[in-house]
Amino acid sequence: MSESTGSGPSDDRRSLLIITFSPLKSDARLLRQLRLLSPRYAVTTVGYGEAPDGDGIELAGHVRIPDSIVAWHKDRKQVIARRYQRAYDTAPVIKFLRAELTPGTWDLVLANDVETVPLAMTMGAQGVHADLHEYAPRQNEESWRWRLFIAPFNRWIVQRWVSKADSTSTVGAELAREYEREFGIKPDVVVNAAPYVDREPTPVGDPLRLVHSGLARRNRSLDVMIDAVRLAKRETTLDLYLMPNDPTYLAELKASAQDLPQVSFHEPVAPHELGDRLAQADLGIFVLPPLTFNYRFTLPNKFFDFVQARLGIIVGPSPEMAGLIELHGLGAVTEDFTAQSLAAALDGLSDEQVAGFKAASHAVAHELSAEEQIQGWAKAIDALDV
Repeated sequence: MSESTGSGPSDDRRSLLIITFSPLKSDARLLRQLRLLSPRYAVTTVGYGEAPDGDGIELAGHVRIPDSIVAWHKDRKQVIARRYQRAYDTAPVIKFLRAELTPGTWDLVLANDVETVPLAMTMGAQGVHADLHEYAPRQNEESWRWRLFIAPFNRWIVQRWVSKADSTSTVGAELAREYEREFGIKPDVVVNAAPYVDREPTPVGDPLRLVHSGLARRNRSLDVMIDAVRLAKRETTLDLYLMPNDPTYLAELKASAQDLPQVSFHEPVAPHELGDRLAQADLGIFVLPPLTFNYRFTLPNKFFDFVQARLGIIVGPSPEMAGLIELHGLGAVTEDFTAQSLAAALDGLSDEQVAGFKAASHAVAHELSAEEQIQGWAKAIDALDV
C-alpha cells in the first residue's frame, strides 16, 4: 500500500512531485535531488521502498509502489504490435499510480528516467522536468531482444512525450549530444557527483592499494581488474565492494581470485559509509569495455566517489572519464580495456605519481562535488516555477 494517497503537501511552499521507478533509499542520484530540492519545495516522492528521511531530506508525502509490482512489466502483445500507448497505459505500475495520483495536485513534476515521463506529463502540473539519466534508446543494446522490442518503445516515449517536457537533463555531455542529434532535445548535463567531504589524501601505501565499488554484472567485465592484479609486476592489493546483482557471476569472480590473497571481496556498505572505505586505498579502478553506447560514454557515481575519497583514478579509454582525468591530472588512462593494459598502467606508476593524482583529486574535490554540479536541477525547477 502507498504511504500517501497523493493528497499533496499542506505547507505554503510550491509543491513538487518527484517520480522514480527505483528504490529511493538506494538511488544515489535520487537522494541528491531530494537533498537539493526538499528544503525549497514541498516534495512528494513516488518510488519503491520506504521514504528517505534525515540527511537534509524532509518530505511532504510519499507514494510507495508495492514491491509486488515490477516496473518494467508490460503487455508483450501490445509491445510487439507497437501499440505503445496502450502498452504503457496498461502496465501494472502505471495503472497503480494513476489510481494513487490526482492530476492537478502538484505545481511541478520531476520525472526520473524516460518511463516516468508520460505519467508525469498527465499530472496537470505547471511544469515538468525530465531527468533522463542515461541514453534510454540504447540502454541495454547488447541484448537483441531488447534492441528489437524495447528500444523502439523507448524511442517512442522520447519522441512522443519527452519532447514535450519543459526541460530535460542527462548525466554526460556525449549523451546530451546524442539526444539532440536523434531527437532534437537539448538536455542540460547534471553529472552523478558525490557530496563534498572534508578529508585529506592519505600517504601512498606499500603495496599499492586498489579499490572498486559497484554492481556485480557480467557485462561489466570485472574480471579484468582481477586478472590485472595477477599480471602486474608491482605488489598491489584490490578491495572490491560489489552489489550482488548477479550472484552466479559474483561467485565466479570469487572463485577466479582464490589464488590471489591480495584480492578481497567485501559486503556492500551503505552509501554514507562507502567514502571512508574507499579513502583507505590509493587508486580507484574502473575499466569498462564499451559493450554499449552508454558504457562507452559512462561517467558513473563511482568516479566522483573516488574524487571525494581523494584517490587517484585509473580508467580505460572511456571518453567522458578520460577527459576529466586528463583535464585535472587525476590519474591514468589505459591503452585499451584489457587486463594486460591495466597491469601495464599500474606497473608504470611511481609512488610520486600516485601521490600527485591523490593531491589532484583533493584540489578539485569542491569543483566536482554534488553541491556544485547538481545546481542544474535547481535552475531547471526554479525556471518552471514562474
